Amino acid sequence: MRLEGKVALISGGARGMGATEAKMFAREGAMVVIGDVLEEEGRQTEAEINETGGECLFVKLDVTSEAEWQMAVATAVARFGKLDILVNNAGIFRGNRVEDTTSEEWDQVMDINAKGVFLGTKHSIPEMRKAGGGSIVNISSVAGLVGNPYSSAYNASKGAVRLLTKSTAIQYAKDGIRANSIHPGVIVTPMTQDVVNDPSFREFRLAANPISRLGQPADIAYGALYLASDESSFVTGSELVIDGGWTAQ
Repeated sequence: MRLEGKVALISGGARGMGATEAKMFAREGAMVVIGDVLEEEGRQTEAEINETGGECLFVKLDVTSEAEWQMAVATAVARFGKLDILVNNAGIFRGNRVEDTTSEEWDQVMDINAKGVFLGTKHSIPEMRKAGGGSIVNISSVAGLVGNPYSSAYNASKGAVRLLTKSTAIQYAKDGIRANSIHPGVIVTPMTQDVVNDPSFREFRLAANPISRLGQPADIAYGALYLASDESSFVTGSELVIDGGWTAQ
């Protein structure tokens, strides 16, 4: 098992990519804590993992709350004894041009997508240091690499995640703590369902991707699994792009 004996905390773990990551990590031997504001779905994912022989605990986690991050980390350590892996997966999408983006919308996107990653990273590092090292996997986006015409705040937030990841990597390498970012293309999840169900959008994206399909949550989870495992022990400050080849053009 690739994560045997490791303890992982995954934000946004109730559904979508986060739930898929949690289930995959548990199958690979990790003890998993999933944090989310979606309590009913989080409890369901927790039960599914435990019923299939994994070890999972759900905690309520608003990633914009420093107190809730502190509680989530403390709960993981109290339950499983340490913290080895953090996946900053929680995020939202808002699509507007600069002139059409309100201050409230900007703050909401930046708080969840960027501040949430900062807070999770900040409060996980001390416990990873105690454990002798760890791996931080930040879910950014291809929108953190290239611009697009309709998502100003989202682009900015995911770009912030990309560079925070690099800063974390160089600051904590000597503590045995690695930090890497994943940059998904369009992935079929509950968050993107309305967009990907639009026939014209699907046709456009399928034509634009060299690999002619949309991404699935497992595509991202396998990348997160690699970065969380000891197989990537010489990888830090890196960007793993999983987008069907879209940004290679």
